[in-house]
Amino acid sequence: MEYNKYIISFRGNGLDYFKIQLVNILLTMVTLGLYYPWAKARSLNYLYGQTVFEGQPFVFSGTGAEMFKGFIKAFALLVLFYASLVVCILNRAEVTGVLLLYGCLLLVMPLSIHGSYRYRFAKTTWSGIRFGYTGDKWAFVRLFIKGVFLSILTLGIYSPWFLMNMRRYLICNIRIGDARFAYKGVGSEYFLLTIKGYFLTVFTLGIYYFWWQKELFAYYVENMRLTRNEETMLFRTNATGGDFAGLIIVNLLLFIFTLGLATPWIVVRTLDFVMQHIVMDGTIEFDLLRQEQTDYSDATGEDMSDFFDFGFVI
Repeated sequence: MEYNKYIISFRGNGLDYFKIQLVNILLTMVTLGLYYPWAKARSLNYLYGQTVFEGQPFVFSGTGAEMFKGFIKAFALLVLFYASLVVCILNRAEVTGVLLLYGCLLLVMPLSIHGSYRYRFAKTTWSGIRFGYTGDKWAFVRLFIKGVFLSILTLGIYSPWFLMNMRRYLICNIRIGDARFAYKGVGSEYFLLTIKGYFLTVFTLGIYYFWWQKELFAYYVENMRLTRNEETMLFRTNATGGDFAGLIIVNLLLFIFTLGLATPWIVVRTLDFVMQHIVMDGTIEFDLLRQEQTDYSDATGEDMSDFFDFGFVI
């Protein structure tokens, strides 16, 4: 069977992104933070639009207005959490307050990640084909809470299984049109990779760290698939430890010697590095993808993920 070679690239420019971020920071400061949702929408619109697959850019159609509504909800929820903690402290029920706070956070974290995925992918298109996330909210909450408790009970040993279970659930519920992603990473392999990387990094006084990052990147990428009926697209990477050393060291020096001003260039360099070192081939005919309806405009999860700095797991 003949495999197609797919090309993905990032064509963003550090100076262009710096201008966007500069305006975003100034307007966010002038509006006392209220402009932040529009700032994030502008940033995502630029980064998605500069990512090109098979000659077609990705499009992020989320708006500042949608994110602002989510921002208000997320902020109100955060205030409610801390107000409850203050009330408990004033009534000399500190332990109850702390338990209540952590209990709420334990519930909010998976709901935020789930909501962020639903919103982000519902607003992402490529060549007119919509992405989507079809995970079940409460199934992910159960998976997350189980993972947290087992990680605590095992003093962190279960964490690799927790991370792989979470990554597998999220990625396996992402689709583009009628094609679906799959992820085959498992906790035992990731655990051994983590242990190996940690000890070799210590043994080599940090030198092995770059090769460890290369191995983690390869594990994330090469366990992904995109499938449509009998068609498949495979992912692999051609990055080396030396490539990662160059990326990380230069990024660190740029950040230090510019006191953080080079962050937009660091973001652009990193995205360009990732796209350059992902190789994709397979049998999927992307021009035959069937559109599936996705309509979701609640950005509360997206904003809650920002508040708690959960990042975007993929």
